[in-house]
Amino acid sequence: MTSTGRSKFLSLDYFRHFIKFSVVGATGVVVNEGLLLLFQSMGVYLLLASTAAIEISILTNFLMNDLWTFRDRRSGHSAVRLVKFNLLMLVGLVVNAAVLDVGVAYFGMAAAIANLVGIGAAFFLRYVLSVKYAWMRAELVEEGQVPPLAEPSAGPHKTVS
Repeated sequence: MTSTGRSKFLSLDYFRHFIKFSVVGATGVVVNEGLLLLFQSMGVYLLLASTAAIEISILTNFLMNDLWTFRDRRSGHSAVRLVKFNLLMLVGLVVNAAVLDVGVAYFGMAAAIANLVGIGAAFFLRYVLSVKYAWMRAELVEEGQVPPLAEPSAGPHKTVS
């Protein structure tokens, strides 16, 4: 990494996006855990309950990230962003569900605890995929470039509330 890339990685804009993504993620954890427990109490098979809970939390996280975290990076139609985000987050879904299954089946963990471990395991992967691909700046898409993880916003500093 160049010194320029390092300085952008340590930038205030980058940090703001990461903090906002983390706050949204925390609300997603509540949605995910709550739905997993609800579905399990209804007798739904663990991996099916987990998959449904994760997918619903992915959708709620998309709305919050699109409206708040990455508002300054949005380009194109919201339906296209949703599909792109959802497809990228499926990687995290697989990681989360696999950790949950292994934790319960092989380590005897409670499903709620194993789910939290799975969420944690997938968190940074989801963040990298979100920054690099889900909310790609329009000018870089047009030029055929993929934005580096270290550059969350283009041009002069924008104040986003």
